[in-house]
Amino acid sequence: MMPLPLLSPTDYDSHTHTHTHTHTHLPLLGAIVGNPEVYSGDMAGLLCGTKRKKQVSDLHEEGRNAINAPMLPTGTDIHPEDTLMEENAERIMLDPTSRENLKFKDLLKVLIDWINSELEEDRIIVKDLEEDCYDGQVLQKLFEELSGRKLNVAEVTQSEIGQKQKLQTVLEAVNELLRPHGWTIEWSVDSIHSKNLVAIVYLLVALAMHFQAPIRLPEHVSVQVVVIKKREGILQTALVTKELTSTTEMMMGRFERDAFDTLLDHAPDKLNVVKTSLITFVNKHLNKLNLEVTELESQFADGVYLILLMGLLEDYFVPLYNFFLTPESFEQKVHNVAFAFELMQDGGLKKPKARPEDVVNLNLKSTLRVLYNLFTNYKNSD
Repeated sequence: MMPLPLLSPTDYDSHTHTHTHTHTHLPLLGAIVGNPEVYSGDMAGLLCGTKRKKQVSDLHEEGRNAINAPMLPTGTDIHPEDTLMEENAERIMLDPTSRENLKFKDLLKVLIDWINSELEEDRIIVKDLEEDCYDGQVLQKLFEELSGRKLNVAEVTQSEIGQKQKLQTVLEAVNELLRPHGWTIEWSVDSIHSKNLVAIVYLLVALAMHFQAPIRLPEHVSVQVVVIKKREGILQTALVTKELTSTTEMMMGRFERDAFDTLLDHAPDKLNVVKTSLITFVNKHLNKLNLEVTELESQFADGVYLILLMGLLEDYFVPLYNFFLTPESFEQKVHNVAFAFELMQDGGLKKPKARPEDVVNLNLKSTLRVLYNLFTNYKNSD
């Protein structure tokens, strides 16, 4: 039996992979058995042809990627699902370099700590925003805690359809609340469920600002995202900068302003008058314990005077084991101020806008705001 001629690399390109194997395996085996010399020559040719074909295929693949993904940042991978995108579809990914940005990492930590603080009673602990928020469970609990509204959703949903239905309900409630206040909706069911970290952060920042969360968001946090679009069958990419936070003043501008904000904005020259009034107010009560304040920002920074003042205003004794009477570390001082804030809330006051850390760090405006809030509520107390 004469062996069939081996296919050249060009022949491989014009045949399918299946057809090539179907027509060559048996004749080639017969040729090798009948004429061993064929194996050393023709088989080597076959292997070389296969190798050349793979090289050509690799070159084509490299060329296709170069055409389909111009200007793609180093370290960014195009996922297989991107090549299956529908025409005019768009996908957004966080640029890897932005993920390592220190200010962005700080923002993530502030948001995670805030969520865990809000959901402490639900025994929910968030460690990773992408993995813990995508299914809607944490976002549901957070929105219910912040808004005081109970959403009509299933408590536990394992299926993708169930998770997206829950997200739909949660985001509809969020958007209905935020849109009238001028928020641009930078998130969707699909973006949250696909673990788009930028969309998740946009949503959490909006909620924190709208509900006046007692946290300080890092200023001027921006990230770069890779936007992948499919146009006429070709993937096009672009690098876009997204601003997640601005200045504290601009972000605070979305809050309902209190009388203290108005006073500082329209009568900054009266700051010393305000400080004098507050010193008179606190000493009126602290003098009962033979204590006296002369410097507001420094003498309230460790939280001790705040705790004692709340006990005097509400007429109860605060057990000494509940706080550090002579705090030494930053953490002990933060504990004291946070405990004072809890006493204020127990007395019917709203949760202070300031963070305990701001008071400990001698932030005058934060300290004045806390004391001014006490003054407006207890100025007629004996």
